[in-house]
Amino acid sequence: MTSASWQTRISCGRDVGAGFLVTERHVLTCAHVVARGGEEPVGVSFAHGGEQDVPARVVAHGGWDGRETDPGDLAVLELDRPVPWRPAEFAAPSDAYGDPPRRLLAYGFPKRHDEGTLAEYRATAPQLIAGEWVQLEAWAAHGQPLAPGFSGAAVTLADSGRVVGMVSAAARSPEIRNGRMLPAQVMARYWPRLGELIPTPEYDRADKERLRHLVEAAQGHGPRGHGHEGRCDTGHPPGPGGGGSRAVLECGPERLYLDAVGPLGPPLPPLGFGSLWDAAWYLLSEVPDPAAVARFAVRLADFVDDVRTRAELRAWPAPARARRADPAPPAPPAVARDAVRWSPILVEIAPSGSGDGHFLVEVCAYTGRHRRVVGQRRLPVDRVRAYALERIDEAYRELEPGARELLAFVLPRRWLNADVAQWQRSADDDSPLGSFAPLVVMDLERRRSGGLQHKLRQKWRYLDERPAPRLHRIDCWAVGQDQVKLTVGLRRDADMVGFAAPPRADGVRRLFQAGLNAAVPVMVWPRTGCRGEHRCGGSADCRGSAFLDRLTEHLAGLPARELPSYVHALRETAYASEAREPHWAYDLALLWEDPESLPDPVGHLHDPVG
Repeated sequence: MTSASWQTRISCGRDVGAGFLVTERHVLTCAHVVARGGEEPVGVSFAHGGEQDVPARVVAHGGWDGRETDPGDLAVLELDRPVPWRPAEFAAPSDAYGDPPRRLLAYGFPKRHDEGTLAEYRATAPQLIAGEWVQLEAWAAHGQPLAPGFSGAAVTLADSGRVVGMVSAAARSPEIRNGRMLPAQVMARYWPRLGELIPTPEYDRADKERLRHLVEAAQGHGPRGHGHEGRCDTGHPPGPGGGGSRAVLECGPERLYLDAVGPLGPPLPPLGFGSLWDAAWYLLSEVPDPAAVARFAVRLADFVDDVRTRAELRAWPAPARARRADPAPPAPPAVARDAVRWSPILVEIAPSGSGDGHFLVEVCAYTGRHRRVVGQRRLPVDRVRAYALERIDEAYRELEPGARELLAFVLPRRWLNADVAQWQRSADDDSPLGSFAPLVVMDLERRRSGGLQHKLRQKWRYLDERPAPRLHRIDCWAVGQDQVKLTVGLRRDADMVGFAAPPRADGVRRLFQAGLNAAVPVMVWPRTGCRGEHRCGGSADCRGSAFLDRLTEHLAGLPARELPSYVHALRETAYASEAREPHWAYDLALLWEDPESLPDPVGHLHDPVG
C-alpha cells in the first residue's frame, strides 16, 4: 500500500469521499459522493502524490437513484489533465474470497483524517446481496471502522494491493462493524471499459476491448426496415402489455445468454440483465465455461445488419488467439487418396412449432467434424429465402480455400420438392443456386431420427464396399403399391431410388415416404412434370419413364459419394442449354444424405415455441 499513489480524495462542495485512479485520466468513486457534481465543483487529490486538487467532471454514471438501497452507486470522473501516477491494478473476481478469509484494506478520508487512514475488513461470503453488493465485516474487533469518507475507497488485497471492489456503504451504528462493497465485476456492468482491466479466465485485455466495441457496434447496427423484428437495442424485453414482438425477446440479452450457456448451464441472474454488455460481461466474469461468451458473440451476430460487424462477432476472439502463436496442433492422420471429404454448408428450415407461419432457419458450415453456426433465426415464411441466401454467402468465409463445398438443405417433408436449386443466388447474380455449387436436400424428420441415421450409416458402409450403387426405378405405374411392403423391400435391396414423378400427388408422396423410411441414402426425381397418374402406364411417351431412362444412362454405376458433383455438372449443362425444349435435368432434384459428412444432427438452441 505504500506505493499506492493511485488512492484519491474526492471533494464535491462540502462532501468528501475516496476514489481510485484506473486510467491516466479516469477515477472511480461512488455516485453519492458526487451527487451534487452538477452544482458544485469536483476536485481530486492524490493521497501520496503531493498533487493539488485536479478538477474533474462526471462522465459516466451507474444509474444510482438517490437511495441507499438503489443499485448503480458508481460514478466515473474524468480529470482535466492526465496525471503521472500509475493506475490501480485489479485482481480476479474470485481472489477476494478464500478459506482462511483474505485480509482486505480500504483507504478512506473520514473526519479529522484529511491525510487518510486505513480500515481492515474481509468479505463475509461471495454471495451478492440483491445481485449488487458483497457484505464486509471488520477483520478485528478494534481499529478503524468504515465511516463517512470511506465511500468510493478501493478495497484491496492486503498482500498484493490489487483492487477487488469499492466501499459503497457502512453500517449506521458504529457498534456494528460491517459495510458493503461493490465488487469490481459488478462495477464493470455499469462502465464496460472497466471489464478490460479485470482479469478473467481465457480472455485478455485485447479480447475484451474488442468484444466491447463489437457489442456497442451491434447495438447501433441492429436490423432495420422490418418493424421491431430482431432489434437488439433494448435491455430487458417488454413486459406484459408492453408491446414489442417475439423477435425482440429472441435477441434480448436474457435470450442470448440462455442460448450461450445451453439448457444445463447457469440460470439467469435473478434481476436479469440491463444491456447486451451486461450479459456479455456476466459470461466473461461469472460463468465457468470460457466458450459460452464466444457462443454469445456468434448468436448476437445473427441479429446485426452490418456485414463487417457480423463477421467480426463470429470470428471473435480468433484474431487475438492467432497473435499468441499457440503451439501448432498435431497433424491429422493421413487420409486415403480416394477418400471424399465434403465441407457442407447446412441450411435447416424447420417449423417453429407455434403454428403462426414462422420457421426456424439455421445456417452452419462444416470443416471436418467441426460445425460453425453462421446464423439462426425465427422468421416468417416470406423472409426465409432472403435470410438463407445471405447467410449461405457468409458461411463460405468459414471454408478453407480448397474445400469441396456442398449446399445441403434440410427441409420439412412437405417442402422436399421446393425449388431451392432454382433460387436466384443473390441480388446481383440471377443464376440458379444449383449452378453455383453441388446442392442436395434432406428430410428433416429423418435427420432427427436416431434409428434412421443408424440405418443410413450402415447403408453407406455397404455402399463403400461396392463399385457402384444399384438404381431402383419407381415408375408412374407403381402408384398404389403397398407402402409397408415397399418400405421393407427398399430397405433390403435399394441403394439409390429414381422416381418418375414429383411428390405432389398423395400416391407419389406415399412412395416417397417409403423411400425415406427405408433409409435409402440417394433419391432422385423430376421436380415438375407428370403427377404419377395410373393411366400413364409406363407408355413410350411417358415423361416420367423418359426421365428415368436418362437418369439410368447418366448416373447409374457412378460412386454414390460423388453423385452431388455429377448432378451439379448436369444442372450446369441444363441451365446453359440453348435448346428450345427444357433439358431433361433442368428440374432434377437430389436427396442425398451421408451422416458422416454431416455429423451430430442440429439441435436447436432453444425451445421453438418459446
